[in-house]
Amino acid sequence: MTAAPSPFRSTRSTPEEREEKRAALLLAAVRMFNERGFHATSLEDVAASLGVTKPVIYHHLGNKDQVLFECVRIGLAELQVAAAHAAKEPGTGFDRLKSFLRRYAEVIMGDFGRCVIRTSDEALSADARRKFRALKREIDQALRAMIEAAAADGSAAVKDVRTTAFAFAGALNWPARWHQPDGPVSASLIATELVDVLCGGIEPRERFRTTAR
Repeated sequence: MTAAPSPFRSTRSTPEEREEKRAALLLAAVRMFNERGFHATSLEDVAASLGVTKPVIYHHLGNKDQVLFECVRIGLAELQVAAAHAAKEPGTGFDRLKSFLRRYAEVIMGDFGRCVIRTSDEALSADARRKFRALKREIDQALRAMIEAAAADGSAAVKDVRTTAFAFAGALNWPARWHQPDGPVSASLIATELVDVLCGGIEPRERFRTTAR
């Protein structure tokens, strides 16, 4: 497969080209953070992987803390988009919840979602840490809201929303540690199978018996 041409070969600086360069830097950085860890990755390493110098990263993204925060912000933004889309889908609350959980798992197995899970709060500056935690709370609240909605319309049997949300998030965050992007099983298939297993635990018994006949 032929590699895509480097956006840094062009000396022009249109808004589109600046965004393309910024995206390339972020992708290179997030992949190194995920593979090596934040502390073991230098901006020199990231720059060298793209054939540029460290000042280029400073110009487009800022310092190392800013680069890491932008990586996790993108991952959390992908989860926010997934929640917003699922909330508008037709069907029961249970249907919308499953849709969100599947997409949640897929995001977590992607480059930026993986970085969200692998990033320790302590790796960020105090200001970035507050923003990071606030964004994570928004995702948690969106998940709880969907669980509550599924319980309210009777399409899910939920004893405790908080515990259920923790169980779902814990299970779906774990693939960020073990899933291999170049492995034989796709993120989409893993997400579907995990969500089916998890949601079987809150599916009303009457509905389960009817489906099993």
